[in-house]
Amino acid sequence: MTSRESILARMRGIRDIPWIWAAGGSLLMWVILGIVGHTLNIESLVATSTNASFLAIVALGQMLVVTTGGGAIDLSIPSVITLSAFLSAGITSGSNTNILYAVPIVLLLGASIGVLNALTVLLLRIPPIIATLGMSYIVTTAILIYSPHFTTSYIAPALLAVARGRLFGFIPYILIVTIILVVLLQLMFSRTRYGKSLIAVGQNLEAARLSGIPVNIVRGVAYVLSGFLAAFGGTMISAQVNGAFLGLGDPYLLQTVGSVVVGGTLIFGGRAVPVGTLLGSLFLVLLVTAVQVAGLNIGGQFITEGLFIILILFLAAERVRH
Repeated sequence: MTSRESILARMRGIRDIPWIWAAGGSLLMWVILGIVGHTLNIESLVATSTNASFLAIVALGQMLVVTTGGGAIDLSIPSVITLSAFLSAGITSGSNTNILYAVPIVLLLGASIGVLNALTVLLLRIPPIIATLGMSYIVTTAILIYSPHFTTSYIAPALLAVARGRLFGFIPYILIVTIILVVLLQLMFSRTRYGKSLIAVGQNLEAARLSGIPVNIVRGVAYVLSGFLAAFGGTMISAQVNGAFLGLGDPYLLQTVGSVVVGGTLIFGGRAVPVGTLLGSLFLVLLVTAVQVAGLNIGGQFITEGLFIILILFLAAERVRH
């Protein structure tokens, strides 16, 4: 092989890395925004990465559901985020002591919603999008019942420290937590039986069943983990915004799907890229920042973001067909 052929082979190898486009797009967007806004420095990248971490936490849960295959998407994530934000802020009421039981309750509730999603999809055989959308309406109703009784305006200092604090005054704790989650999920897919089974189920459900994989359990756990991560993300987002409000989780619906697909996870299942999901989240946060810098109103921002995500989904589907 000549040196030129070797270089071309390496370039093709780099191009085939699932998360490389998200990484390259994020870097390019950061440089452009930095030049335009005269903020091309590490601090701006750290600040953007902090915001992306909150999105990445819940997007990782969406990634697990998408990996199950069949075009599955968890539409209950935004409502779980909002409910978790209300409950975590309301139960802790600014007390670190209350965290000891408030956070477990919220996380357990999120996982329980995931269990209900799984039962609806697997036992009642309702399509995942319809099942999770119905669950979203139920959870939203619970939020509407609870919100009039929500009175606290204080967040527990420990939660504030995780959501806003920095290690050595520079590295955000929430970014560290997100990276740990990414590493754990990456190890799960590469080292554990469950992770490999989830990939197999997403690639071919019938083949996985015939090979002895308990496909319903594997798929069900993905929904449970999605609910758990949405609840954890909602708790952290509540600390970030210093409270909770109706519709808090709504922007995370399309953004979680976009982060997953931009990061290299196949929309039809069978391949999960945790590090790509984090990079995809970073890219979407930079995209939102770009349209804000462009002076678009909130409607224009949603339209731009929606059109971009639709384009990414279309290109991903075309890539799978070919």
